[in-house]
Amino acid sequence: MRQRAARDQKRLDSGAVTSPKDLESLQRELASLAKRQGDLEDVVLEVMERREAAQERVTELTGRVDSIQAKVDDAVARRNAASQEIEAEAATVTKERELTVADIPADLVKLYDRIRAKEGGVGAARLYQRRCEGCRLELNITELNDVRAAPADTVVRCENCARILVRTPDSGL
Repeated sequence: MRQRAARDQKRLDSGAVTSPKDLESLQRELASLAKRQGDLEDVVLEVMERREAAQERVTELTGRVDSIQAKVDDAVARRNAASQEIEAEAATVTKERELTVADIPADLVKLYDRIRAKEGGVGAARLYQRRCEGCRLELNITELNDVRAAPADTVVRCENCARILVRTPDSGL
């Protein structure tokens, strides 16, 4: 557009166009080109401003993404560390269980494992103040009398949840 306007202005200034009608037409075209060029420059400025605002927004969002990614990375690292600790603790507990189970009769271990599988991981519960801590129910007087009468080496089970009851001095017998 600028080249065309410069070319038309050069023709106008050179005096090559002598017809008044052509001169008037050339002047209107120059005015129209100048107005159109101004309009296009305004559009370009507006686009540049919007682009600059978009770049600022991109910079802001990139910073937020980096911040969130740092938090995610930290959480993943903490999760992995906790997972390793849990795995190490599980390995230790498994070894301790193997050592403990070696001293217990096989049929009792088998019973415990069967109850544990059935009862969600808890095969034995402490009898505390006449209450089974597995099902949290208090034993009735008949059950308590049966537990009192049973020899110390007898396996006693809760009639409500079927867990093995572990008798302690706090059992309330």
